[in-house]
Amino acid sequence: MVLRPPVEPMLAQARETVPAPGALPGELRFQPKFDGYRAIVFTPWPAPGPLLIQSRRGSLMQSRFPDLVAAAAHLPDGLVLDGELVVWAKGQMSFEALQRRAVFGSRAAARLAGEMPAHFIAFDVLQLDGQELLHVPYGERRAHLEELFTDCGLGAPWTLCPETTDPATSGEWLTSWTQVPGVEGLVIRGSGQRYLPGARALYKVRRRDTTEAVVGAITGTVRRPQTLVLGRLDVEGVLRSVGRSTPLRPDAVRDLAERLTPAGPGHPWEGVRFTTSWGSRTPLDVVLVEPELVAEITVDTAQERGVWRHPVRFARFRRDVAVTDVPPFGAGAEPASG
Repeated sequence: MVLRPPVEPMLAQARETVPAPGALPGELRFQPKFDGYRAIVFTPWPAPGPLLIQSRRGSLMQSRFPDLVAAAAHLPDGLVLDGELVVWAKGQMSFEALQRRAVFGSRAAARLAGEMPAHFIAFDVLQLDGQELLHVPYGERRAHLEELFTDCGLGAPWTLCPETTDPATSGEWLTSWTQVPGVEGLVIRGSGQRYLPGARALYKVRRRDTTEAVVGAITGTVRRPQTLVLGRLDVEGVLRSVGRSTPLRPDAVRDLAERLTPAGPGHPWEGVRFTTSWGSRTPLDVVLVEPELVAEITVDTAQERGVWRHPVRFARFRRDVAVTDVPPFGAGAEPASG
């Protein structure tokens, strides 16, 4: 059977900690988790034909990435690669630049390709020489993938995803590599796993850090808050929104209800339109509160222009930290002093 789009990618389920040996079939294999777009690349079979780039949800997006299409000459026919699409801008990986590239076609796509080059980080091979490999254990697929990069002399924009079987090395990746923009954590596979389209049969562990932010608004009501809308002061002392929390635990709801004060006139977020999530256009109804409470939160590394793209987790209130002691807007996950 020759694979053709759409092919559902094999997915990962989130874990808080790295699993122990034996958690997946075969030996555990660790890879960095990159912050990009999941994509599957198809070269023609039989040739000639176009390079196809499929998104996680099955749409084709090769017209947005002419630089990858032009580089397809280095790939053999009948190949299907699973990986992560990332974009390089201003000397680092940028999710914002990737989003820009994903929405422009034709002439704009060609211009942006020169300004913000795309790279495809391959972490699995699903077909080789027109022969599908879904039933082949992952360890063998990885060996085929490494041979492909060696035999074809592949280089940028095609990148082989790093991999290790050493837990100590993976721990170093989780703590140090995630300090680089665009690296979020680890993906864990089992060397004995077949490729299961659509199944959450892999594991992912995101790096999470503890820091602080100011409670500037809530969803729900003052007496029964549901989530926190958080902010930080910018260099001019203006409170800027940095993210929204996951739903609050019942004990946090009770504690917060005793401490919230409805906002008076002059709240810095008066007239500000909030949305349900980062990048969404769906409006979010919020209740403004006096920005006087500091929340300790845990966050991942996915931050864009000072805003966390994923919901943060509320840990506790910091009664010992003043609003002015909270890390400033754009500072990342540095904890407050003291």
